[in-house]
Amino acid sequence: MSGVWVFKNGVVRLVENGAAAGGEAVRRRKALVHTPSGQVVRSYAELESELRALGWERYYEDPALYQFHKRGSLDLISLPADFNRFSSVHMYDIVIKNRDSFRVVDV
Repeated sequence: MSGVWVFKNGVVRLVENGAAAGGEAVRRRKALVHTPSGQVVRSYAELESELRALGWERYYEDPALYQFHKRGSLDLISLPADFNRFSSVHMYDIVIKNRDSFRVVDV
């Protein structure tokens, strides 16, 4: 993961491959890959299927989010309901919590 951490209005975020503050960021597209199968995750249906196989359970309480919890763990994966807003930050969250099952690649 490369880029610049930007602090603005009390929020810290990573601008990937960005220039200094105020510069234009060069954005590379990222993809989440299910490592055992080598398949790129292209929808929440595919992601949910893979996460369920790893023991994750989906919460349905908030319709604005896709949330997954692993029984016996404090881990929670929260994703935006709109797959188009699924970003590299969400991908890395999934990778960190499932190290041997997912990876992020440049497309």
